[in-house]
Amino acid sequence: MIIGVLGAGQLGRMLGLAGIPLGLQFRFLDPEPNSPAAEVGNQIVGSYEDDDSIARFADGLSVATTEFENVPASCLRSLAVHVPVCPSATALEATQDRLIEKRLFSELEIPTPPFLPVGTPGDLLSALNSTGYPAVLKTRRFGYDGKGQWVLYDAGSTKSLIPSLDTSPDALILEGFVKFDRELSLVAARGRGGDIRFYPLVENRHERGILRLSVAPADGTTDVLQRTAEEYVVRIMQALDYVGVLAVELFQCGHRLLANEIAPRVHNSGHWTIEGAETSQFENHLRAILGLPLGSTEPRGFSAMWNVLGAPPVVNEVLAVAGAHLHLYGKEPRSGRKIGHVTLSSPDRGSLDGKLERIRVAAPQS
Repeated sequence: MIIGVLGAGQLGRMLGLAGIPLGLQFRFLDPEPNSPAAEVGNQIVGSYEDDDSIARFADGLSVATTEFENVPASCLRSLAVHVPVCPSATALEATQDRLIEKRLFSELEIPTPPFLPVGTPGDLLSALNSTGYPAVLKTRRFGYDGKGQWVLYDAGSTKSLIPSLDTSPDALILEGFVKFDRELSLVAARGRGGDIRFYPLVENRHERGILRLSVAPADGTTDVLQRTAEEYVVRIMQALDYVGVLAVELFQCGHRLLANEIAPRVHNSGHWTIEGAETSQFENHLRAILGLPLGSTEPRGFSAMWNVLGAPPVVNEVLAVAGAHLHLYGKEPRSGRKIGHVTLSSPDRGSLDGKLERIRVAAPQS
């Protein structure tokens, strides 16, 4: 079987690494040559909007999927003429625009921060009268790792930002600032037959808007909190008839969970599953889109994922830590860029924290 993946970044690479032991082959479509996934399959260098590239990519595939959410939905629709595509163009569209996504949460009775569309400077000032300060202004499309987001603290910061904004009608969304206790995420897989498997809630910590650390299972999560997050995901997956792995990013505020965003793909906060769960998120995504039985999502003790940002780690020091596994993506180092990650596993949380301190030193941020 040949699996087609739109995008050839590190997520595509890890999908390939998970599928090779299953006897799967991979073909990637990406406009950038020599991408990280090219080492684990055949890469077609081409545009997601070029009919010839799409036709060459689709030829002989068993199924096609995506490794990131910003592939044009038109590309998925063109592909679906030739081959099954998971997730569908409809599911992807619902997550590509933050306003549409927030409205989906509301329709499904999933609580979110307050939000309002912004199309003009006047809209922004009116929306701020509703949310108050502070508030978070975001681009409706694109933007990741803190890009395309601005925290507005007062009228002065708003006034200075307005001249640089794209205030076209569908460009921006304003959200109320959430004083959360912590950030969590839930990763889940849904098969073609509707079977859903959930990983445990994960606690995430960000630096400069970029995910730095994920810890699984998150400390202090109750059965009620886990069930609440799972119910949110069930509603989303069923509404979108979603097939594959999906992550929902959440704010915990006391005993409440507010939904922040959907990631319709394998997710950075699920990388710990490669060594820390019975079945990784990558293998379960492949099982799901191929119609195979989903694997167990049970954790193997306590795990953490530490992103390697900007500068290469000191490899000897990382590998000297018991339970540490280094994953490098073959990307050129650049300040703030994710060039790899380290997963850690431990039978108890106390020893996990001690190992993390050693990894922090061996893989500092740049």
